[in-house]
Amino acid sequence: MERGSLVVPDGVQVVIKEPKTYHPFSIHYIALLAPFSVFGVLARLGLSALTTYAGQSIFSLAYSQAVGCLIMGFLLELKEPISRYYPPAYTALTTGFCGSLTTFSGWQLDIFKSWLNVDNVHRAPLRDAMDGVCKSVFTISLSLASLFYGMHLAKMVSVYFRAATPPGKSLRTAATILAILVYAATFPAYFLLPRDYRHQATAAMLFSFPGTLTRYVLAIQLNTLVPPFPLGTYAANTVGTALLGIFHVLQSTSNHALSGASCSLLQGLADGYCGCLTTVSTFAAEIAALKTNAHKYRYGLTTWATGQIVMVCLFGALLWAGNIGKSQTCVFDG
Repeated sequence: MERGSLVVPDGVQVVIKEPKTYHPFSIHYIALLAPFSVFGVLARLGLSALTTYAGQSIFSLAYSQAVGCLIMGFLLELKEPISRYYPPAYTALTTGFCGSLTTFSGWQLDIFKSWLNVDNVHRAPLRDAMDGVCKSVFTISLSLASLFYGMHLAKMVSVYFRAATPPGKSLRTAATILAILVYAATFPAYFLLPRDYRHQATAAMLFSFPGTLTRYVLAIQLNTLVPPFPLGTYAANTVGTALLGIFHVLQSTSNHALSGASCSLLQGLADGYCGCLTTVSTFAAEIAALKTNAHKYRYGLTTWATGQIVMVCLFGALLWAGNIGKSQTCVFDG
């Protein structure tokens, strides 16, 4: 491990350990992503349940997007001290927790449902369009505002974050083992907890880590190929939105009734895998980080438009052909 030195005002030379380097695909990174993916999806589902009620003023998904981006902004500003202490911890908090707390695919489906007036609210078609525009503009505006406010809060408290000694081998090993055990616990939780928990949370917990891991691999492999356009995140958001469209179609098919277990698994794939494969927090952070306005608008609008085109092709086409209904026909266990 390399060492550096710092001379403090009284002339004493202090030796500072440089942070240990880890391969992006080392067990330290991969294992720590797992529990934070579970925590992120649970926080999203919990916020959604808490903010869904009759007469709500703001659509429920806005809360998880705002909170996730706020935490992301806070962590971005504190990247140096957190990474100096333990780089996998920074990735687990940002890619794992914030990326799973926010969801791009759920946002795209929510917008498309507004265009279609899935809830069959008595209103003119122009109001359907306005509802979709509102969810589009409001979400991205709120996400960016939350991101910058999180950075602002971090600047206020950054003076209190002192350089800490990086964890030793035993502590790193313990953290890795604990992370694996936390995710492993999602398997017995799915089978042992009541069946009505499956579509509510346990199925999503099961599929959360695979979704986050797919997004992480795509980002590592593709994001550097075109610097002004983060291709990895774009691919993750596009693929996740396409999969969510497919799962929603399967849940809305009236010709072939699905079993309760199948419906619960589909909901788990939608909330867990697609929800964690796609992200608004990283999407907003990348928009903010791009150097020119042209790059920002190109990346943001292209990603949004691709998501809506995917929804039209996979969900809209079958709906307008009369093969599926607007609402889900799945009946869950419980």
